[in-house]
Amino acid sequence: MMLNFIWGGMVVISFIVAIFTGRISDLTASALSGAASGIETCIGLLGTMCLWTGLAKIAENSGLNQIFAKLLRPFTKLLFPKLKKDSAALKAIVLNMVANLLGMGNAATPLGLCAMRELDKENKHRASASNEMCTFAVLNTASIQLIPSTVISLRQMFGSENPSEIVFPVWICSSIAVIVGITAAKLFEKYGRNRL
Repeated sequence: MMLNFIWGGMVVISFIVAIFTGRISDLTASALSGAASGIETCIGLLGTMCLWTGLAKIAENSGLNQIFAKLLRPFTKLLFPKLKKDSAALKAIVLNMVANLLGMGNAATPLGLCAMRELDKENKHRASASNEMCTFAVLNTASIQLIPSTVISLRQMFGSENPSEIVFPVWICSSIAVIVGITAAKLFEKYGRNRL
């Protein structure tokens, strides 16, 4: 709701400033070119998203997910100790983690929504999010990306000379974000309930 007010306010302020400065034609031209650029960007990213979604489906059908689940089991057991090894929620979490590790971006979103639905099914207090749901939200948002393919695609689309030069900084930033986020989630999980 708040974002609607922010965006609406920005549009109204833009129109007011354009009217008072006599640049309404510039504003109209910018709005139209921005809309066209947005469509081109979406179409450009669609190919990358289809590729990664298809690869995720192949991994699911071929049993590659089981291998990923075994590799990530020590990590998921530490983060989600209450989830059973064969639970649908844990399988969806692993798929989402793999998608994020590979930098699938938008292709990871449906997997994240599926994981959250499965976690909600196991939530005993439906009025509020469980600790597992909160931890997963942090993990999904801050996710480490080994191959930030969406960002590389965007950089290539907009003419970067070396679109993959951001890989190392992305590793550093996403690693720090995951460590800080998970630490905060676990601290709130441990101490937050006692204060309520």
